[in-house]
Amino acid sequence: QVQLVESGGGLVQAGGSLRLSCAASGSIFSINTMGWYRQAPGKERELVATTTTGGNTSYSDSVKGRFTISRDNAKNMAYLQMNSLKPEDTAVYYCNAKDVRGGQYMYLGLWGQGTLVTVSS
Repeated sequence: QVQLVESGGGLVQAGGSLRLSCAASGSIFSINTMGWYRQAPGKERELVATTTTGGNTSYSDSVKGRFTISRDNAKNMAYLQMNSLKPEDTAVYYCNAKDVRGGQYMYLGLWGQGTLVTVSS
C-alpha cells in the first residue's frame, strides 16, 4: 500500500503561482510513474502531468508551458509547480503513483482528500 498526502493548495489570483507537494509513504520501494490529477467542480478527474523514474514527463495541453512536475525520490516527494494560473485551473488536485504490481500496471494509492486550488479572476 502507498499513502499519498497532497498539500500546497490555496487561493491565488490569476497569473499567480503555487507549488503543490505530494508526500508518499508505505510501500514506495518501486514507483515508476508519479502523476498529478485534478477534478474541477462538476467535471471528471483528469490527468495533469506525469513523470517517470527515467525522467520522462508529459503534460496535458491545457497546462503545458505553465506547469512543471518534478520528484525527489530520496525524500519520497513529488511536486507540481504551477505558474501563470488561470481561473480554469481551479480544481482539487490529487497525486498518485503507478507501477507494475502482480503483473498489472496500476495505481498504487487511493484517491485521497487532494488539495484545493482556487484561482480568482
